[in-house]
Amino acid sequence: PFLFFFNKICILYNYNLMNKFLKEFKERGFFYQCTNEEDLSKLLDSKKIRGYIGFDCTAESLHVGSLLQIMCLRLLQKHGHKPIVLLGGGTTRIGDPSGKDKTRTILNENDIEKNTKNIERILKKFLNFKDPKVRPIFVNNFSWLKNLNYISFLRNIGKHFTINKMLSFDSVKTRLEREQSLSYMEFNYMILQAYDFLELNKKKSCSLQIGGSDQWGNIVNGVELIKRYSNKLVYGLTTPLITLASGTKMGKTESGAIWLDERFLSAYEYWQFWRNTDDRDVVKFLKIFTDLHVDKINTLKNNDINKLKILLANKTTEMLHGKRAANISEQAATQAFSGNQLGSHSPSFKIKKKDIEEQINIIELIILSKLENSKSEVRRLIKGNAIKLNGKVINDEKFIIDKKLFIKDYLKLSIGKKRHFKIELS
Repeated sequence: PFLFFFNKICILYNYNLMNKFLKEFKERGFFYQCTNEEDLSKLLDSKKIRGYIGFDCTAESLHVGSLLQIMCLRLLQKHGHKPIVLLGGGTTRIGDPSGKDKTRTILNENDIEKNTKNIERILKKFLNFKDPKVRPIFVNNFSWLKNLNYISFLRNIGKHFTINKMLSFDSVKTRLEREQSLSYMEFNYMILQAYDFLELNKKKSCSLQIGGSDQWGNIVNGVELIKRYSNKLVYGLTTPLITLASGTKMGKTESGAIWLDERFLSAYEYWQFWRNTDDRDVVKFLKIFTDLHVDKINTLKNNDINKLKILLANKTTEMLHGKRAANISEQAATQAFSGNQLGSHSPSFKIKKKDIEEQINIIELIILSKLENSKSEVRRLIKGNAIKLNGKVINDEKFIIDKKLFIKDYLKLSIGKKRHFKIELS
């Protein structure tokens, strides 16, 4: 018993001595693994550092699956450290095999360039540019990868990697065990990511890489490469995979990805996503996805769950779309749930009057409005009494949309209990 309590006291003592950044990193649920945590804690106490997170540009927008990494960048700034945002204009041309069971689709040069610019625009919404001490540095790894000499790269960098170790990483091992093809191009990805860390260490004095838990092997490669190449100590820190209480992956829903670009997902729909959080996830998500102080969240956690969900929706939406958009979204949701009428700020979709004159049915209306992607999914919703027009359940998949349904040139379409839209005639 004495040793048990002594160990507990030691753990508590060490926790209180822990660097403030790492302490909050753990309190918020960001922490998964760290290379040489004790030395990193000492480094963070002794000076302000530069740490980086990389974002490959495989799509025109990030979705909420990337939001934890963005919150890590914000936390670095909060504690006075300078974040480096690496945009993978070069590595996107290769494709990260981590967590993938097949080769990614290779994008053309123009698409990668467009994606890179748009992702940078989105990331800038979240970060502090006012304080020069923590103002983020944006870099694109294509700037140093595009001119690599293959022979020189193999001689200077490739010699530090062994096939034995590369084969042991999950991103490679899993594909091989399943007998799924892994191209030589993808196999090189981990070397390029390690080289990115080396370049940032040399050119930007970067001493920390943060990434998701699936990036652990790649991050360790970078730490070891820098040690062998220049005998410098750097560190790696990973975050856990965030899943919903239902067991599904964060960022995906039945209706598709929760994009961070308002062109693909309105502020209202983004607000609704957070408002509809499972009761079991609300407190956890307040810690992970908002800037509210952890102590404040702990004092609120026994409050009315619906009020906490609205708080979560407001804080997350405000961070991305601004306070006004968050307030408007809350008002629109309140109006939508209060009856059949929708407010002026409710999400709306326009369809042409001629489409109604041609007598489209309920399935065609929903597909035309791009609220669902497949007719089979709409049929499933109809069978489950989940589709309503102006508050009335539609249980006939051949139900014809008549102009009489439109009140003041719009009707209210509800999909399930929480998705409400205004369909307008144009």
